[in-house]
Amino acid sequence: MAYTELIVNQGATFRYNLDLTNKDGTAMNVAGYTFSGQMRKSYYSASAAASLAINVANTTNGNVMISLDAGTTSGIKPGRYVYDMKMVDTANVTTRILEGIATVTPQVTKT
Repeated sequence: MAYTELIVNQGATFRYNLDLTNKDGTAMNVAGYTFSGQMRKSYYSASAAASLAINVANTTNGNVMISLDAGTTSGIKPGRYVYDMKMVDTANVTTRILEGIATVTPQVTKT
C-alpha cells in the first residue's frame, strides 16, 4: 500500500495517475479487477465527502486514473480529508492500495 498526499482544487477537474506494479516491479495486469475509493472528513465520518471516480486506462500496464469532475470538487468544502482506494482482484481478494490526506483548496472564481 502506498501513502500519497493529494491536492484537490475546488471547482476544477482533479486527475491522478497511478501505475500499479507487482512486488517484483513489473506492471500489474488488472484485467477483471474492480476499484473503489472515497474521501471523508475523518476516518469516523458517517458519509463520504466524495466518491472517487476510478477508471482503468490500461489493464495490462496497471495504469489507473483517479478523478473528480469540476462539479464534484465545487461541492466539497475546503479543508483536509482522508481518503483511500481499494482493489478487488479476480479471486475476490480486497486490498487497500492507496491512502492518505487530500487537501481541498478553495476556489475564487465561481461560475
